[in-house]
Amino acid sequence: MLLKNIVRPLANQTASLRNAQRVARTMATEATNEDDLVTIELPASSFEGYELEVPELSFQTSKQTLLQMYKDMIIIRRMEMASDALYKAKKIRGFCHLSVGQEAIAVGIENAITKKDTVITSYRCHGFTYVRGSPVKDVLGELMGRRCGVSYGKGGSMHMYTTGFYGGNGIVGAQVPLGAGLAFAHKYRNEDNATFTLYGDGAANQGQVFESYNMAKLWNLPCIFACENNKYGMGTSAARSSALTDYYKRGQYIPGLKVNGMDVLASYQASKFAKDWCISGNGPLVLEYETYRYGGHSMSDPGTTYRTREEIQHMRSRNDPIAGLKLHLLELGVATEEEIKSYDKAARAYVDEQVELADASPAPEAKMSILFEDVYVPGSEVPELRGRISDDTWSFEKNDYAHKVY
Repeated sequence: MLLKNIVRPLANQTASLRNAQRVARTMATEATNEDDLVTIELPASSFEGYELEVPELSFQTSKQTLLQMYKDMIIIRRMEMASDALYKAKKIRGFCHLSVGQEAIAVGIENAITKKDTVITSYRCHGFTYVRGSPVKDVLGELMGRRCGVSYGKGGSMHMYTTGFYGGNGIVGAQVPLGAGLAFAHKYRNEDNATFTLYGDGAANQGQVFESYNMAKLWNLPCIFACENNKYGMGTSAARSSALTDYYKRGQYIPGLKVNGMDVLASYQASKFAKDWCISGNGPLVLEYETYRYGGHSMSDPGTTYRTREEIQHMRSRNDPIAGLKLHLLELGVATEEEIKSYDKAARAYVDEQVELADASPAPEAKMSILFEDVYVPGSEVPELRGRISDDTWSFEKNDYAHKVY
């Protein structure tokens, strides 16, 4: 697909930009007006507990929160579809892992926590980067290797960061002990915050995951170990790689909770419950969000050689998180069909604009100083950073090579 087929000229986007500003991510605040509250009734299949009383199936939330979750999910879906097209147009190179079908997890978590809570995940991270606060332009700019990207075009799909979000990590399972460290920081500072440490079913058998469980329980850390079980670690089904596929029971001495990760309302309720559990002094919790990715493991994987097209279509037609929330919005009278269409149209226009802005952004300049600019927090640099050989030594004072011979 050509790039011009997925973007619109900026000259025609004035009206849609106003719509995009309404759609742009803001933290939803719970309303105090009773007329703005709606009651959600989740099915009994939403949760399964291990050594734990599951969250309430009936709860109240605001109409604004429901609308925000819908807007978040449709923007993430559009952003990932644009990424797919940009990759096929050779605008994106290298690794690219999309989360189409899994939007309910990032959105459910983000709407249940605050910006002072911390999140870390693996390389299927574009949606998390967006809901944590980065505009779509910065996410797509990173994918395309542009200077406007969240890592200044030097990280790509697997290395995205923003305030309160610590990646986007490319080494399988390596983010889990880092997440335990983030939770330790919250406890050390006496903060009423928690860390969501996410990993996939493919990483669940890593030894460092269990080491992190042990430390988190030993030190009573406010850490939610959250397994995004999308059924296939790369191309291997969970049943072929794991002797125990109930990942929420893996904590052994840590309580666990299994969640329907295709239902954003269940993800939202479970995430609120998990945070409250951890910051109340109960220590860590193991969550399993049972979900499904519609595409392959990455853009290089068609995703159809190890599962049937019928299986994928069944999940799309019966379990899609966006369609599920849309049905709730209509049934609860939160939005009309016309209003929902306007949200969809605004999301499409916003993402189209962001694609064009990202594509127009320059690549990083071909100068050596860019290689060293993120080694230290600005102002805390050492005078010189010694290289492999004397010619590689970089002087932060001169912003150039030191040209010393040792």
